[in-house]
Amino acid sequence: MASTTLTIRAKASSGSPNMTVSIDGVPITTVVVKSTSYTDYTFAGAIPAGQHVISVATANATPSSTLYLDKVSTSTGAVGDQFSGKAGSAPNSSIWTSAIGTGWDSGIQYYSSANTYLDGQGHVVIAATKTSTGGYTSGRIQSANNLSLGYGTVTARIQVPQGQGLWPAFWLIGADEATVGWPQVGEIDVMELPSTTTTMYSTLHGPIEGTSATQQAQIISNLPDLSTDYHDYWVRHLENEITFGVDDQTLGTLTPADLAAGETWVYNRPMSVILNLAVGGTWAGAPDSTTPTTAKMTVDSLLWVAPA
Repeated sequence: MASTTLTIRAKASSGSPNMTVSIDGVPITTVVVKSTSYTDYTFAGAIPAGQHVISVATANATPSSTLYLDKVSTSTGAVGDQFSGKAGSAPNSSIWTSAIGTGWDSGIQYYSSANTYLDGQGHVVIAATKTSTGGYTSGRIQSANNLSLGYGTVTARIQVPQGQGLWPAFWLIGADEATVGWPQVGEIDVMELPSTTTTMYSTLHGPIEGTSATQQAQIISNLPDLSTDYHDYWVRHLENEITFGVDDQTLGTLTPADLAAGETWVYNRPMSVILNLAVGGTWAGAPDSTTPTTAKMTVDSLLWVAPA
């Protein structure tokens, strides 16, 4: 089932209009286009084998805006990031955007771009640091808009920190989040370790009729201490099938049959990637005197491979 990655270099004349990309008349995703400069928007695995018609439409420009396309290209093979670059520099801005502020992940941390940096040895470091006032700053990066991943296997090679209140996570969210909204867009939590390095949670979040709850299905895996070394955390995302694993171990598979009445399967769409290190919150619990002053989640690589 060969597939091709599509990259569109685009820019808006003003504002931040939506760009909907369609293959053979079927929309695959919608992204928000920047007006500051030409930017590559990559849709991994967007095009099945064969000849196809690619179309682009724009909407919701305020004020009125013109969409310029500079280049449309295709490629085959794996897509990802090896996090190469000078020590102390930011991760590749053509892929990653840093979250700034609070309001995410139910934690007490303040996300800052300064807390996510390359170490010069092929890794990106996400550091949670205790401040002089007792709070925490940390990092969260997302490939939203810049890189959308179609069906395939996504693997992040990560060494997680250990400590009370620490909550490292690797997850996917619908690439069209900005236009569809959460939880309708779907969230696939590949790896979450709230105040633990031996119990891993892999979860699907989506809409549930008649309630504000979003957790639809979950796999809980008891594992050896994951903080002692790097591990490959992966998810195989196919139509109506999501399989989770770590290293060479398959942890479980979820399908629409695992959802209860009133729960909607919303995961048959391109996804963007999020890597973050939250602190505190009701799930992880508050940090305490044993929590490191600086804790680091170190990511060696991010790789997407098309289905075999």
